[in-house]
Amino acid sequence: MLQKLYNTNTAVLFRHWFGQIFGNNIVTINENSNGIGNSNDIRSDNSNENKSDIRYSVNLKAACQTVIYAKNFSLWYGNKLAVNNVSISIESGGVTAIIGPSGCGKSSFLRSINRMNDLIPNTRIDGRLIVDGQNVYDKQIDLVSLRRRIGMVFQRPNPFPKSIFDNVAYGPRLHGTRDRSQLNEIVETCLRSAALWDEVKDSLMRSAIALSGGQQQRLCIARALATQPDMLLMDEPCSALDPIATGKIEELIVALKEKYTIVIVTHNMQQAARISDRTAFFCLGELIEFDETNKIFTTPSNPQTEAYITGRFG
Repeated sequence: MLQKLYNTNTAVLFRHWFGQIFGNNIVTINENSNGIGNSNDIRSDNSNENKSDIRYSVNLKAACQTVIYAKNFSLWYGNKLAVNNVSISIESGGVTAIIGPSGCGKSSFLRSINRMNDLIPNTRIDGRLIVDGQNVYDKQIDLVSLRRRIGMVFQRPNPFPKSIFDNVAYGPRLHGTRDRSQLNEIVETCLRSAALWDEVKDSLMRSAIALSGGQQQRLCIARALATQPDMLLMDEPCSALDPIATGKIEELIVALKEKYTIVIVTHNMQQAARISDRTAFFCLGELIEFDETNKIFTTPSNPQTEAYITGRFG
């Protein structure tokens, strides 16, 4: 009976998660007369500036290869301000870590990048958030395409109640790939990229639920890679793992950064220091400091940053 209940709940999460990732649930964007979005809407700061936003960001990208650009970006959950006037430019390649105390807006900002906040009631935004030359809150944005290009790995491993093979093949199948030989190639390539192939190659039809926690998280990374994203967002991917599994995920992240732009939220400052190239420090919804990781952890410019990384608060 417990297994039946587990499978039922997992199936619900399964449908909900893929609805978010691949855009099956798309929120209608509405604005009132003063330009501020209504409940459940997601919008840019000025609908008349959508085209100019895109032109500006394309020029910016060509100049400095910025792939994520936020300008005065704010996010509210109802009346609660979660992200406050954040401006940041994240360049292509490497690992960018976002650190800060609990409730400081790290995950809220991360989920805004591929609009994972869309399904949260009474959400609204202000400012610009541009990814790869396109305003992600433009009314004409294709959410399916956006979420295909921006993979997401969550805090806790969330494999589907399917086989290892079907977990990885689900995204490509959803996007129209049916040829078995092509699916075989995609599954093997992604499992190899996630450093999991050698451990599961002889049991691909085994239930993904039977894998260990660390293996499940690597499977989730392989699943994210299967849609051929340009970047990966990781929301505390090691927080539920033991030290050995955490070490394997960190090694994987370092290997993947040669091919993907990775943005990771972490509470573990040592982890940020080990694996990231750049670090952003958030506090109370605001971006306090953003710089090369070595500088952030050795000679931070802001006293708040120094207080946090030396353990005086947080």
